Amino acid sequence: MKSLSNFKTRDMAYCALMAVLIAVCSWISLPLGPVPFTLQTLGVFCALGLLGGMRGTVSIAVYILLGLVGVPVFAGFSGGLGALLGSTGGYILGFLISGLVYWLITARFGSGWIASIVGMTLGLLACYAFGTAWFMVVYAQSTGAIGLGTALGWCVTPFVIPDACKIAVALVLTRRIRAHVHL
Repeated sequence: MKSLSNFKTRDMAYCALMAVLIAVCSWISLPLGPVPFTLQTLGVFCALGLLGGMRGTVSIAVYILLGLVGVPVFAGFSGGLGALLGSTGGYILGFLISGLVYWLITARFGSGWIASIVGMTLGLLACYAFGTAWFMVVYAQSTGAIGLGTALGWCVTPFVIPDACKIAVALVLTRRIRAHVHL
């Protein structure tokens, strides 16, 4: 496994490319409720599947940092600290947790199909948990307290099947691309 100190220019270019992919996927957005439906998770899973845990997680961190400094990379072409501190900011930060979970699973069990599926699924569940807790706190401060069931109904339940499909698409895409491109 490569360490961060061994990053080469090529690694940085791949990470930047995947950060851009995540940004483009976030711009494909449908505002269906308090949490918009986007393709961000597809971009996150593609970054992890193509680049592996470490470089994929670095890509996610670059994406978040770009948004933090104000580049409009988040859903709705938003960016800045306000977007991250808003009610859906926990899901964006949760992508980083997803990357770390995937990295941990694949570092321990390899990058085969099963480990990748488990890593992406557990990473998504961690993102849901962190993002939903964040949403409940921010929503309570601005509007009023809501129950966990309501928050899950607004923020998680509508996304479970689409996100499972995004994991499947990302796995198929990344396996096919990796068969033809040396990353």
